[in-house]
Amino acid sequence: MKKRFFYAAGLAFLAGITWCIFYLNTLLPIITGYPAKYLCSAVFISHRNPAAVEASELDFSFIRYVTSTINYREKSVTSRFLWGHSTAVYREGFGSMLLRDADEGALKKTKSPPSARIRCNQDTIAWPAGNIIPAANTGIDRKALLNIANRLVVHRKYNGRAFALIVVHKGIPVAEQYDSGFNAKTRFLSWSVAKSFTNALAGIMVKDGLLNIDQRANIPAWKADDRNKITINDLIQMQSGLRWNEDYGNRSDVTLMLYRSADFARFAIEQPLEYPAGSHWYYSSGSANIVSYLMRRQFNNDSAYYAYTHTRFFDKTGMPDAIFETDPSGTLVGSSYIYATARDYARFGLLYLWDGMFNGERILPEGWAGYTTTPASHSDGNYGAFFWLNKGKHYPSAPADMYYCNGHEGQRIFIIPSRDLVVVILGYSPKPDRQMNFDQLLKDILGTLPG
Repeated sequence: MKKRFFYAAGLAFLAGITWCIFYLNTLLPIITGYPAKYLCSAVFISHRNPAAVEASELDFSFIRYVTSTINYREKSVTSRFLWGHSTAVYREGFGSMLLRDADEGALKKTKSPPSARIRCNQDTIAWPAGNIIPAANTGIDRKALLNIANRLVVHRKYNGRAFALIVVHKGIPVAEQYDSGFNAKTRFLSWSVAKSFTNALAGIMVKDGLLNIDQRANIPAWKADDRNKITINDLIQMQSGLRWNEDYGNRSDVTLMLYRSADFARFAIEQPLEYPAGSHWYYSSGSANIVSYLMRRQFNNDSAYYAYTHTRFFDKTGMPDAIFETDPSGTLVGSSYIYATARDYARFGLLYLWDGMFNGERILPEGWAGYTTTPASHSDGNYGAFFWLNKGKHYPSAPADMYYCNGHEGQRIFIIPSRDLVVVILGYSPKPDRQMNFDQLLKDILGTLPG
């Protein structure tokens, strides 16, 4: 009897160990993929000190125990933990990506179209297209703003860590502050602020007659079931009904997509339907990547696709050096991966504050900002079209007409039409213990406005 007990206990122990190894094996691509991708972009796009990045943004959970090796000649980063490893590579014009079912040599042969970017010295061009900022008096209390900026960036009195702050009033930057190691030329990671950029790119394609958001997505894999009822608008408003888990702190759909998949849109497309299309709201990075794939599908070749993003969007809005990274399949990562300067993000906010106009030219279709800020029917007034809304007063100190881009761990672009104001905060604000007090910050900034 005793032998049987020990035999059963031994089998149970071995089964437990086997399950733990199996589960850990599924986590290793995420544990090693996150730092490899993050560090590769930080070093080769943002030109940051890798030790500073690891000490700040990569010092958590299992990630802090990962060992990363940077190959400056090949412009790659390999991260290792236990028996797992991941490699991310940088490509000029495309940014960084993890090597997932992709041939590094073939990837590096893909070149960013030479016509895709306007080559100009923005320091010789007037704001908003360039960096010559007028000294006009907008009536805002700049001395009080400077004090707020110092409290936020230098003294960290609002919690979290702000890498950059820009306040734009009446179209003019009235406060700009950077933490040590960052400056006006630094390109910052957007995280989910990229979804709002995807909104803009979709709007431009609507204006150009290349996209109809009211049409069904028309994805072949969906034709045989009720997913064929999903419209592009359902995806943009996060009401597709597709099953999705957006938990970044776990082995979830979003982490599997970003760190294990070679084709982010396909990963999301393969999810089953959990609710009827248009009947239920929940946040999904997968939806943004499906929209990005649908936009790519409108072009005859990828060179035209990549060039369009710059010639019709970035170059028109004073962001010629912005990077929109792709997944290994070549689709722009509409959910997560824009790299742009703080001023670029401020320009993006102005594009919406000015109802789709920029520097005297209409970029977005007339009424697109209105569409963007119309609440998704099942979002309780909290979400529009790849933008968050303050109609439900999530930020009680800010006006109800405020809408905003919300990126993982503290990236924000607040757009407040009634106060002619754009506020950009970029940094690292992990939840929950060090999360930035955005409401108090907005309250203090709004308190510097005239009247």
